[in-house]
Amino acid sequence: MTTVEQDTNTARALQGLEDSRSSVRLRAALAIGSIPEARSVEKLIERCAIEPEFYVREMLTWALTRHTASMTVPRLVVELRSERAQARSQALHTLSKIGDRQAWPAITRALLSDGDEEVARSAWRAAAVLVPEGEQSELAGALAAQLGRGGRETQLSLSRAMIALGDAVLPVLHAAMRDLDPRVRHHAVATERLLRDPDAGFESAIEEAKRVAALQDQPGGA
Repeated sequence: MTTVEQDTNTARALQGLEDSRSSVRLRAALAIGSIPEARSVEKLIERCAIEPEFYVREMLTWALTRHTASMTVPRLVVELRSERAQARSQALHTLSKIGDRQAWPAITRALLSDGDEEVARSAWRAAAVLVPEGEQSELAGALAAQLGRGGRETQLSLSRAMIALGDAVLPVLHAAMRDLDPRVRHHAVATERLLRDPDAGFESAIEEAKRVAALQDQPGGA
């Protein structure tokens, strides 16, 4: 393929990201990722912030991972300060897929406690991937502050992020088991159980946590 042909194909693909048909946008993202060019990065990131279809967003992320980290990571870090929740969430998701730890300082406590649950979940996953050696305990403390938050999917996301840190989470989990909020206690017990037994289901872990708590609350309980 000549340079002129490549330029034409890239231009056509970039234009395709604006098409009203999701199938066309999907093919465009695939084409851009197949022939990565620096000029495509900005458009891919812009599209991530507004793309309504999940599977197209996943292809956009894949296309970004095909470019060098030096092209993508600095621009994605800027996106973490966007007022648009989807822009923050998708940037975090993409950074977790790239896995370059130069992005670690940008994973702030504000993102880990973001008011938008999808952003917070993406931040938890990214943090668990990018955390440098020796900083797992500090991250565990920040994540523990979110125990008890949200519904099943949000709680499971947090548990998985904490479990990825290994034994570094045990002190904060044990402390959370004594929290005054029963949702925090149950979530901490369930997470500790999943750490010990990865094959245990989250629902059963939560139910077991509730049973244990009920027994402990009875007169003469352990």
